Amino acid sequence: MISKRQAFIWLSPFIVLVLLFFLVPLLYMLITSFQSNGAFTLQQYQTVLTNSYILQGFKNSITLSVVSAIIALIVTLFAVYAIMNFSEPMRERILILTNLTSNFSGIPLAFAFIVLLGNSGLFSLLFDKWEIGVLSSFSLYSWAGLLLIYVYFQMPLALMLLYPIYDGIQQQWKEASALLGASTWQFWMKIGIPIILPGVVGTFSVLFANAMGAYASAYALTSSNYNLVAIRIGSLIKGDIFAQPELASAIAVLLAVTMVLAMLLSEWSIAKTRRKL
Repeated sequence: MISKRQAFIWLSPFIVLVLLFFLVPLLYMLITSFQSNGAFTLQQYQTVLTNSYILQGFKNSITLSVVSAIIALIVTLFAVYAIMNFSEPMRERILILTNLTSNFSGIPLAFAFIVLLGNSGLFSLLFDKWEIGVLSSFSLYSWAGLLLIYVYFQMPLALMLLYPIYDGIQQQWKEASALLGASTWQFWMKIGIPIILPGVVGTFSVLFANAMGAYASAYALTSSNYNLVAIRIGSLIKGDIFAQPELASAIAVLLAVTMVLAMLLSEWSIAKTRRKL
């Protein structure tokens, strides 16, 4: 059994890592958001809350995050239910493939979609040649294209989070309910769904936060042509016209507050659901 001092020594590299790459940038962001020309001010937050373009970015990001999270969650719920009917070795192979797919995001993911569904993409050219009008009104560089990419990189994460929840439903419960005369529908309505509901709500909050913070895929696909919070922060730091790091910090703080509120709402919903069980 190691002592507390030895445990602290072993943990010190991790503590230093957290301080340098999480707490220090977070504190710097907070301090910078209240500064203008080196003086303390609330001007940056006033600008964020009164600028219609920035507020539109928040609205677009929240809408895109909520819709993509809901779609990915619904699709994955049915996918995991189907996966549970496979054998154990097959489930492991699917999970390995899903884990690999979850790391395929950012610029490579956007480039792959451009190659397949862009204006000169493989499927776009093939459908035009075969005179199939499926993609005639679809533009990858629009809100629909962004939604497609977001749903794609949300689904592997959702599957990895939901699989243990489904796996926690014991086979004995299904057998016992069947012996008592309950149908499959009654089992899921009375037992299955109440059990997995807290996990589903928690998964939704993770997917929402994951989408709100996404930057590389959206920027690689639309550059600065579509107004999202993450893209606005990046453009203000890089200085597409001129750099405004203080304003970018204020937007980032409000983005973090939005994510925290979503997490707190999720925790409240989970606690409320569990009290009803």
